[in-house]
Amino acid sequence: MEKHNLISEFPNQTDKIHELKISDHHFRKLFDEYDSIEHSIHRIESGVEVTSDQFLTELRKKRLHLKDQIAEYLK
Repeated sequence: MEKHNLISEFPNQTDKIHELKISDHHFRKLFDEYDSIEHSIHRIESGVEVTSDQFLTELRKKRLHLKDQIAEYLK
């Protein structure tokens, strides 16, 4: 199982991610929500938690939507 944290998703943007987490409240909220969803997905995929395929798919869609929003910030 591959982790999809933002540092691994945007390896060349680590400084900018850190700067935005500190200086931009909305970015911090997006970051925290992405991190929380990523953590939930990882727990499900590793078998720690059990859920329906439909719920897992919805979490993945939310993660992708948040990643798109975060990518816009990093442009």
